[in-house]
Amino acid sequence: MTERRRVAVLISGRGSNMVSLIEAARAPDYPAEIVLVVSNRPDAAGLARAEGYGIATAVIDHKAYGRDREAFERALDARLAAAGADLVALAGFMRLLTPWFVERWFGRLVNIHPALLPAFKGLDTHERALAEGVKLHGATVHFVSSEMDAGPIIAQGAVPVLDADTPDSLGARVLELEHRLYPHALDLVASGRARLAGRTVSVADGPAAPGSLIAPAF
Repeated sequence: MTERRRVAVLISGRGSNMVSLIEAARAPDYPAEIVLVVSNRPDAAGLARAEGYGIATAVIDHKAYGRDREAFERALDARLAAAGADLVALAGFMRLLTPWFVERWFGRLVNIHPALLPAFKGLDTHERALAEGVKLHGATVHFVSSEMDAGPIIAQGAVPVLDADTPDSLGARVLELEHRLYPHALDLVASGRARLAGRTVSVADGPAAPGSLIAPAF
């Protein structure tokens, strides 16, 4: 097996997707290892969860930098460099990143969004999906670009929208899907099977995605 890619995970809250990545990376044949978890909030519950797995953690409180977003990101970038991170995975990181940071990490910075992009960018995705009456909803893992929730798509997964669904029930099924989708997508990126070319991502042949994943399962 080739050398595993070193991954830093950025969180702002409980870190459930972070845990799914850590669990996946415990497999000896997984092409990535989680070497650092960083939060912009000192009280993020995910920090303790990461420490429980023996993962190094750091807090870079965005409030300490006032409105200087780039100063915050330069401190973040320095911490990522110190950890030797090859890739960065956003997992509930509730900060919009500046073009400076995105361009510096472009092609190595991934995010998971609880909707089938390009539909329902932004917040309140489950409420909006129900209001629009869609029959399929889901999640997307994508490379991060300067435009919010608009970067090249790596993988997507879907769940049916049921007549009795509420935002909470629909969100719970999507979150369960996310916990399978994100490790799969990070595997694609870290192994080099997912190749970025302009605005699109091609995926080389390999093991099929878990059930209920739209791309690249079929």
